[in-house]
Amino acid sequence: MRYEKSLLYGALVLMCLYLSPYYILKGNTRVRIHDNLDSNVVWYKLMADTHTLFSGPHSAVPNIMNGLPRNSLGSEFDIYILMFSFLSPLTAYIINQTLMRFVAFFGMLLLLKHHVLQPYSKFAPIIIGVSLCYAWLPYWPSMGLSIAGLPLALYAFINIKNTHSRVWDWLIIGFLPFYSSFVLSFIFFIACMGIWWLIDCLRNRHFHLKWFLAMLMMTILYLVVNYRIIDEMFLQMHFTSHREAFDRGHLTLEEVKWRAVHYFTVGQTHVLRLTEFVVLPVIIFVLLASTLKLKPAPLLWLLMLLNGLFCYIIAFYYSETLWHLQHAFPLIGTFNFGRIHFLEPLLWYVAFAISLSMIWKTYKSGKPIVYVFMLLQLAILFSYSEENKYTFFDSPTYNQFYSSKLFHSIKQYIGQDPSTYRVASIGLHPSIAQYNGFYTLDGYVVSYPLSYKKQFRQIIAPELKKRASLQRYYDHWGSRCYLFVAELGKHYMYTKNSHKQIHHLNINTTVFKKMGGKYIFSAVKIGNPSDNHLRLEKTFENKQSPWRIYLYKIAL
Repeated sequence: MRYEKSLLYGALVLMCLYLSPYYILKGNTRVRIHDNLDSNVVWYKLMADTHTLFSGPHSAVPNIMNGLPRNSLGSEFDIYILMFSFLSPLTAYIINQTLMRFVAFFGMLLLLKHHVLQPYSKFAPIIIGVSLCYAWLPYWPSMGLSIAGLPLALYAFINIKNTHSRVWDWLIIGFLPFYSSFVLSFIFFIACMGIWWLIDCLRNRHFHLKWFLAMLMMTILYLVVNYRIIDEMFLQMHFTSHREAFDRGHLTLEEVKWRAVHYFTVGQTHVLRLTEFVVLPVIIFVLLASTLKLKPAPLLWLLMLLNGLFCYIIAFYYSETLWHLQHAFPLIGTFNFGRIHFLEPLLWYVAFAISLSMIWKTYKSGKPIVYVFMLLQLAILFSYSEENKYTFFDSPTYNQFYSSKLFHSIKQYIGQDPSTYRVASIGLHPSIAQYNGFYTLDGYVVSYPLSYKKQFRQIIAPELKKRASLQRYYDHWGSRCYLFVAELGKHYMYTKNSHKQIHHLNINTTVFKKMGGKYIFSAVKIGNPSDNHLRLEKTFENKQSPWRIYLYKIAL
């Protein structure tokens, strides 16, 4: 028992080491920008700043897109979003990172210890090591416990299934809907639980009431938490989301197969598993070895077949075949069924634990081999921590990205109440201006009025014509409602060290002004401003910021 405790304490020390950059460097730490600093962090901050978090379904957040419907920015019952009302954005972010990883660690530990590998005393190094691996996954920060909490959820449901439930299991099921996403992961988790429950009922000819009630309870709580999504999708008849115009079916069936293989081996940006270097080879070796030795591993095979199925589903979601049915079934466009792959990390690391346990007990030199595999996987995961990964790619720090002092100087120069004019950005994420109190015509959100998308398109239509890939990107998706420029492409991080310049800008500044636009923040110099009725007012930069902002004013 003392040995197991020492391993556990050691794992917790390593957990603190993993999290230490957030607490030591604070605003000087590097964190994920894509689908994080460019979006969610700012959305939640703006709701806190404008006191719109608890506003009604028909209200709007005024800083984005001339008043973004409040329903588009998440629920006030979400714990992570609530943090922004009481804490600074960075503090909320750090606490969220800490909670995600500790819940992931202890959730996986409980699942493996009680339901996968027994006895604990025999497999403690594997259980603790794999739990630490799961806790160090590069989670999409804004998901909360959507992936990190899956082991804990499965642990509670298996307890209820096995009639060993305690009050803690019901508390877990009741808590998770307030700190995770229904549409990203748990709708699929509950669906899988429902299929398992149905198979169990048919096999045992017994209606498992508690198990059913647990699923029902979690579903109802998720529907309550996500009432804004339900209201927007089904009740507000006057609202048409830009998602109705989605058309992401671009893969042939042959391409679907290869995309599925890619997802199986590498994963997807929001669900990075980092399993391709150690975990996958270990699992393949164990499956082959068990097959050759006629020692079946049914659970391991089941887990990997499910992973393969989920990877194919996400790939098929982007197929031409499926999207041809969009007009008959509009839900294809508005709801991403491919997100079932958010369940994969749980399956992969449970499979990894099972594979290690089979090596551990089968081979004479199995124990040291298992330790090597776990240490290698931990080293890979540690290297992909936000600070390590984004230092390697020389990304800006949290403070550098938002560059509050730089944009404060721009605000002072303009000298007007930001609510009286609108701005847009070129070569720069609009979230930076939004974070610093400006009201923007552009933005990046998951749902906004289709009518606004069409209106904003008039501004950038001449540029979209120049580059087919940009036109498809905006017309077939369009969640990034940006001032796209053909010469820049889909790049929004031009620093002051860049020598890029726009030579032939062509935007409709008449529509821009009509929508309230007055200024453009450009990260690169525009070579023909007068052709677009723009006047360079001033250039802003400082030593702390990676940006050089060219402030252009509409001259109409």
